[in-house]
Amino acid sequence: MNGKNIMKDFITQLEQETRKVDFDSFDISVKEIISMSYDDIIDVAPEYQRQFRWPAENQSKLIESVFLGIPVPSLFMAANRDGTWELIDGVQRLNSLIHFAGSPEQLKKFSFESPLVLKDLEILSEFNGCTFDDLPSTLKLKFSLRPLKVTTLSDKSDMKVRFDLFERLNTGGIKLTDQEIRACVFRGQFNDFLTELSLNQDFNAVVNLPDPKLNDGTKQELILKFFAYKNNRDEFDHSVVGFLNNYMAESVKSFDYSKERKIFEETFSTLRKELPSGIKRGSRKNTPYNLYEAIAVGAAEAIEAGFDITNRNVVTWIDDAELTKLTSGATNSKPRVFSRINYCCERFKGNV
Repeated sequence: MNGKNIMKDFITQLEQETRKVDFDSFDISVKEIISMSYDDIIDVAPEYQRQFRWPAENQSKLIESVFLGIPVPSLFMAANRDGTWELIDGVQRLNSLIHFAGSPEQLKKFSFESPLVLKDLEILSEFNGCTFDDLPSTLKLKFSLRPLKVTTLSDKSDMKVRFDLFERLNTGGIKLTDQEIRACVFRGQFNDFLTELSLNQDFNAVVNLPDPKLNDGTKQELILKFFAYKNNRDEFDHSVVGFLNNYMAESVKSFDYSKERKIFEETFSTLRKELPSGIKRGSRKNTPYNLYEAIAVGAAEAIEAGFDITNRNVVTWIDDAELTKLTSGATNSKPRVFSRINYCCERFKGNV
């Protein structure tokens, strides 16, 4: 390939990808930003609420910067089709503004017990020990009217681009998991459906997770994998993240909730009886994800094919050499994914 063709390919790809991203920029006053948050025009997704809040000294430094007119990083939002904005980056900055200048009602809504007391300020040292209400009215007005940069990703932008931007800008105190980002990007009935199923008692009895994984979206991602591998496995290449993003994006548009709920409940109700200690290997307590995928999806496909999967003695073959081989090593290669699910499906059908 000659140099001109290579340059043309570079430019073409850049132009194609740039067209998927559409931004707007605004200068919005502190008072208006706080008000928009209180009125749910700016929406902080529940997944972001678990982020650590800055300590008082860090919050105070931000407030000092705003008073002094020192530029602070933009708040980054994603516009939704209903006109609301979803916060992507800046949860600590937004919380700090509300903590300092919010009304009692606004503080209560965002779970602040009392207003921020400024501390450890070096430039505006006279402000140390003060709350917003302690300041003269002229200074309160000056702060409230200070403009902040807000950048919004248009609702016209590709949803996959939105996921990528959430991931790139996810730099808070606690990094969101991929599924928590999906919950921010692909909000709606399907996401709520995954959350509802994550509370299913049979599912929770079958899947054993360590404590840190109980509330970080792992359950919802495992359920997403269940449906994605069962219904759309042919589209899987090697990137699990991309595969799940694509499936969730499509399921937001169209999904047979009644049919899929029924197969999910029947699958995990039966597996709970067949595997009273859950899906696990040997003496290990936690469920290996690739083994879960093979067992759960294989069982569901056997049920959908009309087979009775009870009394298949799963405990006698869950650790056999073949399944161990299929769930070890390069387990996310397409042949391995297909082979381990098909193996378990045939086991549940009684063909092996």
